[in-house]
Amino acid sequence: MAEHPHAQLVRKGFEAFTRGDMDTLRGLMTADCTHHVPGTHPMSGDFKGQDAIIDMYRRMGETTGGNMRVELRGVAVDGRGHAVGMALFTADRDGKHIEDFGALVFRIVGDKISDIDECVQDMDASNDFWS
Repeated sequence: MAEHPHAQLVRKGFEAFTRGDMDTLRGLMTADCTHHVPGTHPMSGDFKGQDAIIDMYRRMGETTGGNMRVELRGVAVDGRGHAVGMALFTADRDGKHIEDFGALVFRIVGDKISDIDECVQDMDASNDFWS
């Protein structure tokens, strides 16, 4: 059985992120895509547009000295324009370590990602790590 196209799109995005391939990521998103990052830390907020999202990803990489890892554990779809990528996030920075499960909830219009809602398992750990 073939994987749903929305699941394929999410997998392609995670693979591009892991490789640091921002050009591919940019091509997967609508121009006005928004990535919503939860929390009260400097990396949280709403990042609207491809440039703002890519810049936020760049800052995350710089802040962690490039050691940030995201391991996709599974993708679920509803067939109506939503997909959820579940992943394990690990990183180190300034003597801090984080290992947290999370999910990205994608809204897909046509064949592009138009919205990304990020959810984390441990909000306190995320706030502490990025602060």
